[in-house]
Amino acid sequence: MTWWAVVRFLHVLAAALWVGGQLTVSLVVLPLARRQLDDRLRAQMLTAVGRRFGVITAAVFLPVQLATGVAIAWHKGVTWDSLAEPGYGRILAAKLLLFCAVMVAAALHGWASAAGRRALARALAISSLIGSIGVILLATALPVT
Repeated sequence: MTWWAVVRFLHVLAAALWVGGQLTVSLVVLPLARRQLDDRLRAQMLTAVGRRFGVITAAVFLPVQLATGVAIAWHKGVTWDSLAEPGYGRILAAKLLLFCAVMVAAALHGWASAAGRRALARALAISSLIGSIGVILLATALPVT
């Protein structure tokens, strides 16, 4: 196993944990909380889950994604100019733009949740989740170089 295999593994692991966490909250935690908890307790629990997930994202997932992503791009010889080239460059550029949009949606989701804007928070959570899946799809579309 090479150093770069470890870097790629960490990049994929952090992405899987991020998207897996979103899916787990959306498909497991939320439906159960809606069925089994009263409004007050549900709000407290979901706020706590959201805060914890946000802290772990900011402290672990995001730094790992950024550090390993930059390292992988450097290792592959990616330059700003190469992001406009067909194939690897354009797909990576699309992945990066969508990743930035997902992070903005996730951050705004946290703000909307804290502000009590439930409909907006839900729309942003769905946008973030769909965007995250899109990032993974783009990552799998990257040509092997």
